[in-house]
Amino acid sequence: MTRKNPGQWSGRHDGPGAENARWHNTITDWTAGSAAGCALLGFASDEGVRRNKGRVGAQAGPDALRAALSSLALHRPVALYDAGDVVVEGQELEAGQEQFAAALASLLIDGHFTVGLGGGHEITFASYAGVARALGAEGPWSLGILNIDAHFDLRDEDRATSGTGFAQIARAEAAAGRTFHYAAVGISEASNTKALFDRAHELGVKTLLDTECHVGNIDRVRQFVAEFAQSVDHLYLTVDLDALPASVAPGVSAPAGFGIGLEVVREVVLAAAGSGKLVHADIAELNPDFDFDQRTARTAARLINDLILNRG
Repeated sequence: MTRKNPGQWSGRHDGPGAENARWHNTITDWTAGSAAGCALLGFASDEGVRRNKGRVGAQAGPDALRAALSSLALHRPVALYDAGDVVVEGQELEAGQEQFAAALASLLIDGHFTVGLGGGHEITFASYAGVARALGAEGPWSLGILNIDAHFDLRDEDRATSGTGFAQIARAEAAAGRTFHYAAVGISEASNTKALFDRAHELGVKTLLDTECHVGNIDRVRQFVAEFAQSVDHLYLTVDLDALPASVAPGVSAPAGFGIGLEVVREVVLAAAGSGKLVHADIAELNPDFDFDQRTARTAARLINDLILNRG
């Protein structure tokens, strides 16, 4: 497990001035004391995916996301920082999650809005732990976790995997004496056993199935997100790219046979961003080894860009 410094950002140059701003000529390396802005923090890990018997390769996700973001145009001023990566080496997942949580908490305490770049969905518990640590000094609070995903990730295992993150959060919230607030958008009945649905029901998880997440039902989707955000003090959004159809997002650990459309995913992201409650977001399960024509990375980059520029 190591901490890797930011890499080199590069891309298309159209000239000087704010009218020619793109990610690569706007973002700077984060340093202690940087003015508050939006900070990216990578979690280069696929150990959780390996433990969950998925397709490994997500460890390269953070760099692929940076490459896809580099040439995107910025139409309004925004302070962007790259805080580097936490790299999970071998089987040191739990230590990597702790290091990511500590780095994330420090960024949040310094006033930054943060975006985690995955990596497998084992980033979820690391993100939660960092957010909870940062919020701890504020006194009583409630945190809502909004997950765009085909899977509940509520597996009860002896050790952390990419499929245990929300079960780990539920246990941590109970231990802290707080209510577990979890809403999942895009859940596939075909990809989750009845036991997992029963577990979600026991934990009070709010659920929208993939079959409910279509453009014709977009007002209900927006209402679902708005009501959930209103019910908590703070919001953490996590986007598992396997919620999207395999034709849109082939480069993931577990491709979707049905999935939910990009238009709907984007509306959920924008609703979360505009809620006024969002403190952290992350993108998970980008696997460049299977990403035809960088299709998945480009899609994820657009979601990150729109999230940051539309955050209320």
